[in-house]
Amino acid sequence: QVQLVESGGGLVQAGGSLRLSCAASVPTFSSYAMAWFRQAPGMEREFVATISDGGVSTTYADSVKGRFTISRDNAKNTVYLRMNTLKPEDTAVYYCAARPGLRSTSRTAYDYWGQGTQVTVSP
Repeated sequence: QVQLVESGGGLVQAGGSLRLSCAASVPTFSSYAMAWFRQAPGMEREFVATISDGGVSTTYADSVKGRFTISRDNAKNTVYLRMNTLKPEDTAVYYCAARPGLRSTSRTAYDYWGQGTQVTVSP
């Protein structure tokens, strides 16, 4: 059973930065692709970023490209999302997700999810 626990969310002003963390309790973390999704009130959960199991390959949503960076530390079983130049439209609950094998941008491809962490960006 894979458990994912996100942390690092909070309230920040527009233009500010946050770093989210997701700690995974799984013995074979390095065999899982990881991703971040987000869900704003009244909206569907949307893809933000994904990283391959070895950390070499990444993919980003167009809306965050150049501002957000996904990374992972397989020795710590942790994936990160560095968010810079935050905008009010980035306000959402951010979820960490995991799937064995290849990374994907599709929400339905992921088997395991964290409980989410709230990010609020004020104007």
